[in-house]
Amino acid sequence: QVQLLESGGGLVQTGGSLRLSCTVSGRTFSSFVVGWFRQAPGKEREFVAGINWSSYITSYADSVKGRFTISRDNGKNAVYLQMNSLKPEDTAVYYCAGGAGTYNYWGQGTQVTASS
Repeated sequence: QVQLLESGGGLVQTGGSLRLSCTVSGRTFSSFVVGWFRQAPGKEREFVAGINWSSYITSYADSVKGRFTISRDNGKNAVYLQMNSLKPEDTAVYYCAGGAGTYNYWGQGTQVTASS
């Protein structure tokens, strides 16, 4: 079983920065991937960024490229999402998810609000 716990959300002014953390516990695999998703009110959940647990290869949604960075801390079993130049349209509940090649396990979510 894998558990993921997010932290770091909050309220920030437009143009500001936040760093989300996702602590991963339990068994991981060579094909394990961790990703960040978000869901805004009235919208479907969308992929934001992902990282391969072993290769550290990353991927991003076009809407966040150049502003968000996903990274992994091996020693702490944690994945981070550094969010810079936040826009009002980034406002959403952000979820950390993981699994062996697909996203089977989900955290509870953390609210991010970028307000002008």
